[in-house]
Amino acid sequence: MHNRIFEGLEYGDLKRLVKPLLGIDKFKSKMGDDKDIIVLSFEIAGKEPALDLTNFAEKGYKWILDADTSSGELDNGDYVVFLELARSPAAVENIIEFMEDLMNLTEQSLDEWVIAYYRNKKYYPFSIESLRSLLPLTPKEYDRRYGKKVIDDVKTAAGVKVSTKAPKNSHTESIRTLAGIIR
Repeated sequence: MHNRIFEGLEYGDLKRLVKPLLGIDKFKSKMGDDKDIIVLSFEIAGKEPALDLTNFAEKGYKWILDADTSSGELDNGDYVVFLELARSPAAVENIIEFMEDLMNLTEQSLDEWVIAYYRNKKYYPFSIESLRSLLPLTPKEYDRRYGKKVIDDVKTAAGVKVSTKAPKNSHTESIRTLAGIIR
């Protein structure tokens, strides 16, 4: 059962205002650790429509932990709406639910949408399959995929020596040999 409040926005109110690009984990969470929180992001033409979408999301879905609008605009004049939800196996269904409702507000089709995930430069077609393959759905899975890499990236950016070593296997040994690290 859903306790949604739909006051303020009606069918088609955001037509031609929402870029058909769903960002996932492109931004850091305000609510907690990135391993625990998924951050969705949307680009919206105009501050008032962005605030309307933020309000719609925050009041309409119990599973949205926080919704916020960027304090300033992007170079193109758009604003970013951020939605935070728990990293859990239910996240894929929750995202689908929100996106289906968003399609009513934008009069778009999910076939028009693409996903930009994390630091990946590639865009993926919006689908349940893409969401399931891209998203780590538990904190443990997130750490397995990104834990060391994120720490190493932070150390590199801060100018601190990175101590993580690549595993020793035939592939990494051949790279070391080619690089002249071992003989």
